[in-house]
Amino acid sequence: QVQVVESGGGLVQAGGSLRLSCAASGNIFKISAMSWYRQAPGAQRDVVATITSSDTTNYANSVKGRFTISRDSAENTMYLQMNSLKPEDTAVYYCLVRAMQVPSDAYRNWWGRGTQVTVSS
Repeated sequence: QVQVVESGGGLVQAGGSLRLSCAASGNIFKISAMSWYRQAPGAQRDVVATITSSDTTNYANSVKGRFTISRDSAENTMYLQMNSLKPEDTAVYYCLVRAMQVPSDAYRNWWGRGTQVTVSS
């Protein structure tokens, strides 16, 4: 089992900042990538940002220049620095960890339960 836990969500005014954290633990041999997704009520779950084991990053166009994704050297913790927040950023933010549990195993996706981010006008 791999456990994925997000934290750092909350209520913030437009223009403010939040930093989300994602901690992966359990039976992890190797992580290939970690991503942040978000889902607003009635909307689909969309990728926000991704970081690979080689530190390649990708961002959704809607957050470029405002959000920054990063990870620690152990690749078991990921962060999303969210600046200049807008009401349309309001959503549940989910962490996705793509990990191999044992050597020669396949990479599998592991999801956290999400953390709520609410941006007020």
